[in-house]
Amino acid sequence: MAPKQKKKSSRRKKSPKPILAASEDMEPVNMESMGHPEIYPLVLTTKTQEIFNCRIDEDITDEQPYKLINKEDIFEDLRNRAAVSDFHPVKKIVQEYPGNELLLVYDKDFKYGLNFYLIGTEEGKENYLNPPEVSEEQEEYKEYIPEDVYIYKPPVSKPWVSLGSEKEIEEESVTESTKQITYMISRKRSEFGAPIKFSDQNASSVKDAYIECTAYPDKNFTLKQLEKDVGMQVIPQIKNISTQTKWTYPKNATTQYYPREFSEEEKETLKQSKPLVDFLNNASISVEIALQQNEITNTFIDDWKHLAEEEGTFGDKTDTHLKEYQSFTDLHSPTEKMITCVSWHPTIYGLIAVSVAVRLSFEDRVHFSGKLLLQPSLILFWSFSDPIHPQLMLESPDDIFCFKFCPSDPNIIAGGCINGQIVMWDITTHADRIENVKAGGSRSKKATLKPMFLLEPESNKEAMYIRHCAVSSIENGHKKVITDIHWLSDTFEINRMGSVFENRSGICCQLVTCSADCTICFWDIRPQKPLTPQTTEKKKEENIEIPFDVPSTFLHLDLSWKPLTKVRLSKGDTSLDHCPTKISLKEDHLLCKTQDKVLAQSKTAKAEEMNPYHNLESGMPNLLKPIDDFCTKFFVGTEEGEVIYTDWKMEKDPETGRLMPKKPVSLHTIHDGIVHTIQRSPFYDDIILTVGGWNVAIWKESVMTGPLLQSCCAPKRYTSGHWSLTRPGVFYIGREDGYIDIWDLLEKTHEPAQSQNICITMITCIKPWIFSPKQQFIAIADYYGTLHILEIPWTLSRPSTNEMTSINHYFEREVKHLEYVEQRKKIREQEKKEMEQEMAKKKVKIYQKSKEQMEAELKMDYESYLELEKTVPYQPWPNQSHRKGVILRCDVKKLPEGVFWGLLRSIYFFMSGELAS
Repeated sequence: MAPKQKKKSSRRKKSPKPILAASEDMEPVNMESMGHPEIYPLVLTTKTQEIFNCRIDEDITDEQPYKLINKEDIFEDLRNRAAVSDFHPVKKIVQEYPGNELLLVYDKDFKYGLNFYLIGTEEGKENYLNPPEVSEEQEEYKEYIPEDVYIYKPPVSKPWVSLGSEKEIEEESVTESTKQITYMISRKRSEFGAPIKFSDQNASSVKDAYIECTAYPDKNFTLKQLEKDVGMQVIPQIKNISTQTKWTYPKNATTQYYPREFSEEEKETLKQSKPLVDFLNNASISVEIALQQNEITNTFIDDWKHLAEEEGTFGDKTDTHLKEYQSFTDLHSPTEKMITCVSWHPTIYGLIAVSVAVRLSFEDRVHFSGKLLLQPSLILFWSFSDPIHPQLMLESPDDIFCFKFCPSDPNIIAGGCINGQIVMWDITTHADRIENVKAGGSRSKKATLKPMFLLEPESNKEAMYIRHCAVSSIENGHKKVITDIHWLSDTFEINRMGSVFENRSGICCQLVTCSADCTICFWDIRPQKPLTPQTTEKKKEENIEIPFDVPSTFLHLDLSWKPLTKVRLSKGDTSLDHCPTKISLKEDHLLCKTQDKVLAQSKTAKAEEMNPYHNLESGMPNLLKPIDDFCTKFFVGTEEGEVIYTDWKMEKDPETGRLMPKKPVSLHTIHDGIVHTIQRSPFYDDIILTVGGWNVAIWKESVMTGPLLQSCCAPKRYTSGHWSLTRPGVFYIGREDGYIDIWDLLEKTHEPAQSQNICITMITCIKPWIFSPKQQFIAIADYYGTLHILEIPWTLSRPSTNEMTSINHYFEREVKHLEYVEQRKKIREQEKKEMEQEMAKKKVKIYQKSKEQMEAELKMDYESYLELEKTVPYQPWPNQSHRKGVILRCDVKKLPEGVFWGLLRSIYFFMSGELAS
């Protein structure tokens, strides 16, 4: 027992000291935070324990760890010891306690922080002294639960304590801080009071019914995101699935919901049927032959492997993605520019030219017009041998949006400016700088990818600026940006009427351009014969000295060049015109064919000896031979997404006698945005690819009912496109999100075969190029001014054996499909007209009754009236019995219409007879 007593004494020594400095207004501390608001922890010293007989391990044990203390004893202790009393912190609780005895519990494990705690409510005392009975099952279950297992206790509501979150809510609340934008909408006064007629129409079939309001970043308002609150909540996965019935060819088909079984009687009848026996005897031979063929032939063989071509090729046949080969960026430009046009050099391998323009809107261009004049507008020539420094820089008066090499002489370049002018360059004097030509040698016959420029490092780093040698007149040319430019073929030329004549000079001398000012202009680079003789003063003005670095090839055109003829695309009966963006002529496919490169090289070699552009004669002599069977029709793409097939020939107006353009042959609104590309296939001269808005379309020139292929809406808008140069069924489409869609008509016709990300911004131009039979490249330009050169894989460059035939068959099948649809439309319209006529006839029959039918109906009504008159009694007029006459009382609502009118007529005749008597 002695060791146990020592343990007790040691426990008494560890009792905390009393708190001497206790204020009168101190609030008692309870265990509300732990879910026990009725418990108030206390510190009882040894002296207090002796006074109240609650000594630890003597009066209070583990079997009975509590003590009931009289309320009056606590008050006596508070009066004797005042603030020194251990019950002073709970003085208020003791005073408010409704009972006479309070329960004091010994906290052996210091669960509530002190050695004792006081229960301040009668309910808490009863729950402690008389705990609720626990069932035997719960008792058994409690034995298996370890003591350290956490038991969940429900949270208890607490009073709200503000920690300053109201200010954060006020700071995060949305308030209007920006100035409201005011829009003013006006209309012409002449349109006030005009009659308005409303009607229903299909938004997709009418041109101006669908207006796209695309979002754009506004530089006037910049908001910097400092903090972002994101809330997440777990929800079940939702999947949106849509389907659409595709058109298929008519096919006979039958179906049934449940199998039909014969009865026993029918089975016996069929067994004895002679036609069934004859059928089985005739069909058994064919079935046996088919079964023998299935046993002999291996049905699981892969026929596609036998159709594949086995040939040693460049690259892996399974690789279908474009590979990055090289990229070019103008690092010396002080402003942010985009690439507007790309063109490979026709004869020099590894040389590519790009035109760049400032990335500014029209309003920004007007605002920064002074600064833009100080920066040159350039066409850059890049080489594979030097991806950092451009080899040549062609200067222009303003930003170039389209340019083309001359097919007859690649040293002649024509470009269209944003201000509507056409610029001409002659880089013949700089040909040695960009050609790999040695003295006494010739060009290598075998094409290999090695440096194309034999230049010294010092001279290669220096920028070579070349000034333009001619620019068109501002007053007589286009008024807005030139969006497309083409050289006419060297086989023909046209006059002011649009008539086609034979070109005896053998070189390309005419251009065609289209602009946003709703005009298509034809230009002639040859000097025109003046209508009036020039004076000596004008001749002196022409003898102005020109800079030594500017060629005099097109000096006769500088600032006086006028279009040969202008074509406007009128919108029918209105005074408005179509706004062309891209054009495609009949002879364009001849200029882009790959086999013409050899011809262009031979023409270049001849041009070195004697350049025909240096001695141009006046165009259109009187002895030219006209070409009668020449097709003068061409395709035009507009800003509204329309594809127009029209004629450039002019005709005289019978009333005014003026030259007027012909009406368009066909007009289709297929695209829902600007047409960015309209190009003929290099394999079929009558197949045209158009790209614009959110879709792609393929047309056939002889089919005016609609496109052969029209894609569904893409996830992003299309910005450019180009046919493959070696595969008839492949074309590339660029999107505004930096992806390129590769279409393969042999694989899929309803969606792209694959999509690949090239850059992070909009693709502005696509141009493929054949380097060798085993290697091809594609140039892709983006909105940030980077030119990406990618290598085309073997699967996209090598055509299959029957690809030409398969694609041709596909186009023919689509033409038959369009013809079938048109026939069905005509049949439906005829049926609709017949139904309307039948309905009109039925309505006329209802209202057109003969005279005999009307008299018969009236007679029947009158007879029914007479029968009714016999059943209705007559009564004399009240208070007026001396007068002659009667009154008929009846319910008029229950009378038929004919009886009612007959009754009125009888009353009328009766009254008129009375008056007459």
